[in-house]
Amino acid sequence: MKMLDKRTRGDLFKLITFIIVTSLATGVLVVLIGNLDFEKTQSYHAIFSDATGLVKGDDIRVAGVKVGSVKKIQIVDRTKAEVTFSVRDATPVTRSSTATIRYRNLVGQRYVSVTQGVGDSSTLPPGSTIPESRTAPALDLTVLFNGFKPLFAALSPSDVNKLSYEIIQVFQGEGGNIQGLLQSTGSLTNTLADRDQLIGSVITNLNAVLKTVGDRDGQLSSLIVNLNTFVGGLTQDRSAILNSLDAVSNLTQQTADITTGLRPGLVASIKGLRTVATNLNNGRDEIDRALQILPIKLNKIGRTAIYGSFFNFYLCEFKAKVVLPTGTLSVPYEVNPLGNGRCNLS
Repeated sequence: MKMLDKRTRGDLFKLITFIIVTSLATGVLVVLIGNLDFEKTQSYHAIFSDATGLVKGDDIRVAGVKVGSVKKIQIVDRTKAEVTFSVRDATPVTRSSTATIRYRNLVGQRYVSVTQGVGDSSTLPPGSTIPESRTAPALDLTVLFNGFKPLFAALSPSDVNKLSYEIIQVFQGEGGNIQGLLQSTGSLTNTLADRDQLIGSVITNLNAVLKTVGDRDGQLSSLIVNLNTFVGGLTQDRSAILNSLDAVSNLTQQTADITTGLRPGLVASIKGLRTVATNLNNGRDEIDRALQILPIKLNKIGRTAIYGSFFNFYLCEFKAKVVLPTGTLSVPYEVNPLGNGRCNLS
């Protein structure tokens, strides 16, 4: 029983420790995410002509240091935005202080910058309102970037991001100066200038292409019209074309069945043809000589068989030599020495 109580006390201690650690972590997250400030604060109001993008919890900064946060945003006079914000008790907010909405980053987050203006430097009572004359809305990036659109179109994404961020800083008064912006812009435009010859060559070639197309405007128009007519005809005959495709498909299937039965014999014939071709190639010299003398042979054979489906043979010439003890005796025989008639060899 004592062992059970000891284990129970250990489990209870672990549970309490877990609850405490979890509660502390949750509290820290709530403070960080909700921008909670436990210092004594004072609330003020500011009237803006446009508070687009500003949300509850955004920072209130003085000289770039966070001193408070936005508590509420509401519409007043139908066209104005009243921003309620709190700042630390020790933060100097005077009767000449100005409030400006600025971009925190390129994602679109904003904050309110409170700066000391020119004039009355007495402390502004808590709960007072900074009038619209001493406030300024956020920079309209759409109008700004539209002016730089031709330049952005020729830059890489990383260069665009860098240049955009520097433009925002400069026009919000946070950058070094206009000279720094111009130097960055100049370095980017110099890169484009280095490719001036290539760009000019592309434009020249494009002009040549467009001129060629323009010179053949009639032919191009005729081609487009004929193509349109052709496509229209195909559209009208699509049923017949589809039916013919079905017939071609059926024919292909039937042909495949036929060739399937003929394939073994066809393969054997092709192999035999390969052997014949090989033999013909090996005896090509003999075949060439035979083809050259074949007309002469056929001419002679044709004269021999001229009187019917049989061959007639005639003795046109006979020569013999008889060797006697006294010498050689020649026995010539010629039917027609002139070679006319049947004995004509020409």
